[in-house]
Amino acid sequence: MLELRNVTKRFGEVSAVDGVSFKCDRGEFIGVIGRSGAGKSTLLRMINRLADPTSGQILWDGEDVGKLKGKPLRQWRRRCAMIFQQFNLCPRLDVITNVLVGVLAERPTATSLLKIFPAEDRARAILELDRLDMAQVALQRAATLSGGQQQRVAIARAMLQQPDMLLADEPVASLDPINTEVVMEALEDVCRERGIPVIVNLHSLDIARRYCTRVIGMSKGKIIYDGAPSGLTPDVIDRIYGVRTGRAGRDFAPAVAAA
Repeated sequence: MLELRNVTKRFGEVSAVDGVSFKCDRGEFIGVIGRSGAGKSTLLRMINRLADPTSGQILWDGEDVGKLKGKPLRQWRRRCAMIFQQFNLCPRLDVITNVLVGVLAERPTATSLLKIFPAEDRARAILELDRLDMAQVALQRAATLSGGQQQRVAIARAMLQQPDMLLADEPVASLDPINTEVVMEALEDVCRERGIPVIVNLHSLDIARRYCTRVIGMSKGKIIYDGAPSGLTPDVIDRIYGVRTGRAGRDFAPAVAAA
């Protein structure tokens, strides 16, 4: 179980995340919503330890991951996999090699540089791609894929790490509606089938309502709402986004995406 206790991140005098506390159980699909600059990305980066908290604790099954260094920290980043809006694939490499990058930290440097991977790793990579309906493009260069396909490759790479938790920082922000659905359904399947928590930053209120079992709303670094999507009333939405949405936020998703 993940637990944050009064976690704060300051940049000079500015608090990007301000006293955030919540728990996340295995199998939860949590959407973090809020305007740009609300602290969503900083929050995920601290959980993954790409950024260090200024104060507070980040615990996994009671272990303070905020204190990890060296090899234990690298192991935590593998267990707490993260995918990004930009996909972060190597466009000149084929798809399967991009997926195999997920196990580079566990393999000798020399063989990795030569792209020599054990047969077991290659079989696991193909299996992860197949689960995302991407095995048929395993030998294509990543540059030839659509945005939605590239994001699914990024998910396969993350899952090859066999993580205990998956974080996704605005994974559908640059995708069209069809690819958005494909990627969100893939994340939903990961959460349901593997029983691991998935925390995803989202701009679209509509997507959060459709896919997430729980929503955390942030504003100015603080948690304004933490509960079921059904509890996102117009008043709650107003508090999260600081604007009058009206009509229970039904027409608000496009405006939020542009914020």
